[in-house]
Amino acid sequence: MNRPELTLPELTASGRPATFEVEAINERGEAVSTPIAGEHPLTIYLDKRELVTLMTLGQAPEALVLGYLRNQRLVPSIADIAAVQVDWDTDSAAVTTRRGIDNLDGKMSKRTVTTGCGQGTVFGDLMEEIDSIKLREDVRLSEDALHAMLDAVRRHEAVYKTAGAVHGCALASVNADNAEILYFVEDVGRHNAVDAIAGKMWLDDVDGSDKVFYTTGRLTSEMVIKAAQMRIPFLVSRSGLTKMGHDIAARIGITMIGRAAGGKHYLLFTGRERFVKSISPTEIV
Repeated sequence: MNRPELTLPELTASGRPATFEVEAINERGEAVSTPIAGEHPLTIYLDKRELVTLMTLGQAPEALVLGYLRNQRLVPSIADIAAVQVDWDTDSAAVTTRRGIDNLDGKMSKRTVTTGCGQGTVFGDLMEEIDSIKLREDVRLSEDALHAMLDAVRRHEAVYKTAGAVHGCALASVNADNAEILYFVEDVGRHNAVDAIAGKMWLDDVDGSDKVFYTTGRLTSEMVIKAAQMRIPFLVSRSGLTKMGHDIAARIGITMIGRAAGGKHYLLFTGRERFVKSISPTEIV
């Protein structure tokens, strides 16, 4: 969307290679060149204050930083950010705001240890905000569109197919029986991938209220909260979920689908009213 009135932050373009070649010995004792996924520490500094060190693939570090700040509710608007400068010589990302952040100490004082891979805390009172989140009730996801999205995602999994060891996340737009992948990000942790997509959505002013979010990782409480913060009503995983993730999804009203790993199999857990089951010829009386 076009936002001529909004000054976006200055960003570096410091993506790292996704894979690196190393030598390995196969079962026949032969030396073979093998691609492996990259992994780099990236320490985020907000107005010269150290926040966190994330382990990342490094493909979209600027978007990752923006999404992290957004999903942790540390910066209220992208308009508050003047610049994000990533420097791999120092493994750091320096974020400069335009006027500073009110009550940063208070926001950082409460941390909840999570089951995330790639990062491990949630700042502030995110759990206390979930009751204020309202998702659209007039949008639907059809079974045909679900399968179309899953097929489209498989065509985007470049790093996973080459080297494994990564998670992938996607944001998709769907209609009656088709799907379009708007963003696809792979990273060593699923939370990094979702934060990078959140950052891209922030930059592009993309509305999540009618979109589908897909992840290869398990659906924990933090993953559900992040999807809800972006006002996304549909959350799909090829993996499973936790009880707290299930409870929060049901409480917010997210349509959550798990075990969508291939073929036609999936499990619809919550938000059944938004899901439209396809009618096969054998079901027609």
